[in-house]
Amino acid sequence: MVTGFIFFSHIIPVILGFMGVLCIITGVMDNRNIATAIGIILFFIAAISPFIILPTMLA
Repeated sequence: MVTGFIFFSHIIPVILGFMGVLCIITGVMDNRNIATAIGIILFFIAAISPFIILPTMLA
């Protein structure tokens, strides 16, 4: 039985996505390109992480 399935498929991406959106909003509002870039990277990692982590857990 695979343990941590819900954690890696539902909890981590939501937290990373939320932090990414906050960084994007903060970076755009304050004209800070670094914060915007970090937010985009975090959001991208949140979107793609279940597709990378879960197949390796199931294999």
